[in-house]
This record gives sequence, structure tokens and C-alpha cells, in this order.
Amino acid sequence: MSNFDYDLIVIGGGSGGVRAARISATHGAKVAICEEYRYGGTCVIRGCVPKKMFVYSSHFHEEFIDSASYGWDVEVKSFNWKKLIENKDKEIDRLNGIYGNLLKNAGCEVFDGRGELLNRNTVKIGDKTFTTERILVATGGTPFMPSIPGIEHAITSNEAFYLDELPESAVVVGGGYIAVEFAGIFNGLGVDTTLVYRGKQILRGFDQDVADHLSAEIQKKGINLKLNSDIEKIELVDGKKKLTYKDGSTQTVDQVMYATGRAPNTTDVGLEKAGVELGRKGEILVNAESQTNVDNIFAVGDVTDRIALTPVATMEGHAFADSVYGNNPRIPDHDNVPSAVFSQPPVGSVGLSEEQATEKYGQVDIYKSEFRILKHTLTENTERTFMKLIVDTATDKVVGVHMVGPDAAEIMQGIAIAVKAGAKKADFDATVGIHPSTAEEFCTMRTKSN
Repeated sequence: MSNFDYDLIVIGGGSGGVRAARISATHGAKVAICEEYRYGGTCVIRGCVPKKMFVYSSHFHEEFIDSASYGWDVEVKSFNWKKLIENKDKEIDRLNGIYGNLLKNAGCEVFDGRGELLNRNTVKIGDKTFTTERILVATGGTPFMPSIPGIEHAITSNEAFYLDELPESAVVVGGGYIAVEFAGIFNGLGVDTTLVYRGKQILRGFDQDVADHLSAEIQKKGINLKLNSDIEKIELVDGKKKLTYKDGSTQTVDQVMYATGRAPNTTDVGLEKAGVELGRKGEILVNAESQTNVDNIFAVGDVTDRIALTPVATMEGHAFADSVYGNNPRIPDHDNVPSAVFSQPPVGSVGLSEEQATEKYGQVDIYKSEFRILKHTLTENTERTFMKLIVDTATDKVVGVHMVGPDAAEIMQGIAIAVKAGAKKADFDATVGIHPSTAEEFCTMRTKSN
């Protein structure tokens, strides 16, 4: 019989922590999990799920306009921001309840409160203290904001989901996927939107062709893109936000939102008391098995700063549970993880960018296609879709696939299976396309672009 109160205590009730706790419990472990806010984590409560709802809402205006070319007479009288927020909140409440029930039904003891390590085998939750054989930290990440004068007048994505009113004008600061997505959301809902990024192009780290194509498309849709630009200070003037840029220019808007990266949630978790090593960004350092330098303490998800995606955290949590409690040792596979940016138009990617592939393989073959999708041909919509295949010349293996255009995420999920399975360009060529569809273009690209 164990000398501890629990076999496992999980700190953090996001996707990774919930999966690890639930699967560990089904394997027979005595598990407790604690969460200081709401179960579901960043993704469900203030991330991917509500964000996707906002994207849907903001894109309807294009659908209404395009529908006229298909014979529909649609009159749009107004948009009700409060109704969107109300319905979003109801759905988040429902999902929060589902997560809690999943844990309880699996046999986990669920605590509402902040977890803090007192040592390698003791966790304090609220005013209670428990001992445990193992600890899993899954505390996620939080938005990072720079220390500039007036930063307290800005918001992050956390607050954007709960604004009382939709601003008439807004500046979104950042060039990553969150910044690009929220710029599209605001713009689509009729907000005069400026996207400010200090770099020379948005989506740093993505394939360059993808970034260039999306940059052009979002500007066509009305987003004012300011590259090589940064804000020096923010002032509150007559209820509005006056921004002074580093080049001396100014801009006054109703709202300014920072999406300039995320930091691991490792502050005040008590990691130093247990001797857990952190990296330079504050991330928990782990090995391939998600184990820290303290052999009974593990970590999964964004707090480890490996790949900050919800399905990756879930994969890591499940692999931990199977390995430690399920007699099925396995390592989470971080190769060829597909991803999407729910910009407008959206981006879908799997594998390497052209730049990464060239560095790794030397000689690669590139296939590219750019076109208006069939749906837009009857309309005045000038949006263009972009698709790209990257092939290792020596082996004919497809090592990167990228798309910018409607349904990119849905299409890329299927493509990712092929890439994960090691498909070659010849396999793509031998596959009959579904006609008429956008996705069939991946089976018909025959002419190299390099």
C-alpha cells in the first residue's frame, strides 16, 4: 500500500493535464487534479475554441456579400456583439462542465484551486496539503506583454473574449498566428483594424511563400498592415488610446491588443522548492518522456515550450499516462505535426518550410499553385488560394505541404496523414482528385516551380 495520499497529482486542468489525469485514473492510478480557474485550459476557455467561434462570426459578412452572386437577396441590418459573447459564454460553460465530468467519471478527485509544490512529493492546493508519488505540471502559458509606458491600457487575447463593446477602431500588435487571427476577426466585424509588427513580414517561422501570400490577402480585405514598426508608448486621451510609434508618428484608436508571444506559466508554482530546472524562457526542461530533472516530476503542454498546440499537449499527456501507469511505454512524436492559422483566409501546414527543407536535404523540388477557387468565380471576391508541395529530390518524399485558402485546416488534416505515412510525390500524382474541389489541386501539380 502506498505511503502517499495519491499516486499522481496533476497541476493544471487544460487539455494536457486533463488527458493525463483521466487516462492515468483509467489505468488504475489514484489521481488528483487541481485547476485555479476553469477546467479546459487556454484552448477551451480563452483560446482556440472561442477564437474559432469569433472567426466564424466575422467571416459571415463575406458570405452575405458573395451570396448575392448566387441569387440570394440578403439584407443585413446589424451585428450584435453582446449576443455573440453571450452565446460563446454558454458554450464555454458547457465544455467546462464536460471536462469536469470526464475527470470525475474516470475516478479523479477534482480540486478547484491553485496547486503549488512544497517539495518533490508534496503539493499544496488552497489551504490543504497532500503527498503524492508523482507530480505532473501542466500549467500552460500566458500572454506576454512588453514593458512600455502605458502598457496597462492595452489588452491581450484573454480580455478580447470578454469586451463589453466592439471597438470602432483597433490596433493589434504582433505578427504571429494569434495577432493575425484577431486582426482578421476585428476587421471582419467592421472594426477599422491595423496590424503592427516590428519584423519585415508576418508569420515568422512559417514558409516564406505562405507568409507573403497571406500578407497580401489580408491587406486586400482591408487590414492596414504596418511592418518594421513598433509602439513606444500608450496614453489614455479622452477615453481613447493614443499610440506613439518609435518613428515618432502617432495613432489614436479605441482599443489596442498585444499578441506578442506567450510565456510558460511557471511563476509561483513552487518548482524551485522541488529543484525543477527551468530554461531561459522560464519553461520546464523535460526529456523525451516529459520527465524533468527530478525523476518523479513530469511536465506536458505549453509549460514545456516544445510545440504549443492543444493536440500536442493532449498527445504528451496521454503518452505519459500510458507509459507510467498503462504498461505501454511510448514517446510523444513531435515530427510532422500539422497546424493551422485561422486567419482570413486560413493557413494549413504540415512538415517543413522550403527554407527548412533546403537546409536539411539540400536539393528539393517545389510545386506551387495559385488560383481563385470555384466558389468565388461567380462573385467579385478577389481572394486567391495558394498551395505548395516540397519534395526531397533524392527520395521523392513529400516533406512539406502548405496551403492558404478556404478550408485549409480541414484539407491539411487529411494531407498530414499522408505526410506522416511517408508518402512520395508519385503517390500524390497517382491519387485521383475529387472534382470539382480545391483539395484536388494537391494531386494535379506536375510542374516544378524551381
